[in-house]
Amino acid sequence: MKLYYSPGACSLAPHIMLHESGLPFEAVMASTKTKKLADGTDYLTINPLGYVPFLVLDDGRTLHEGPVIGQYVADQVPATGLVPAHGSWERYKQQEWLTFIGTELHKGFSPLFAPNTPADYKPSVKERLMQRLTWVDAQLAGQDHLQGSTFTVADAYLFTVSNWTAFVGMDIAGLSNLVAFRARVAARPGVQAAMKAEGLLK
Repeated sequence: MKLYYSPGACSLAPHIMLHESGLPFEAVMASTKTKKLADGTDYLTINPLGYVPFLVLDDGRTLHEGPVIGQYVADQVPATGLVPAHGSWERYKQQEWLTFIGTELHKGFSPLFAPNTPADYKPSVKERLMQRLTWVDAQLAGQDHLQGSTFTVADAYLFTVSNWTAFVGMDIAGLSNLVAFRARVAARPGVQAAMKAEGLLK
């Protein structure tokens, strides 16, 4: 498998899942700004959408949405418990979390990264994000991960997206459960391997 990623972007989540899975893969950096690979290849010839993540399987089939890539990878190694079993209630709750993180958090950050967002609009964006993150903090009370004691695809996604608070000037120090969650996830060998590969850790 080949994963196209951009350092620190949402592609970090499936990058983490690939390291956690133990499956063989190649990680290729793709600039979302220049749309070029390190060797000068036009990324748009590989993924016409131009964004990351993008997974190419050995047989040429592709996937281009992070939560789906994460679930696909985890499903290849079911014994790891990285994603609940198909058809189980826990799997539906996992998809509920992935949808919430994608729509309420991930996309909620987008205006803060867009250069053309009016400055006077950003405070209201941050306020809405803080409301959502405060709710997540409450859900983490008394448990190590979003669905209890087991690390899953949703945890990798939440870790990735919540890391962006530091880049947009949001102080979440008061969200103690979320802060503790991020510390636990950051300590995982698979997470550290992915972050080192992306140049996010020395």
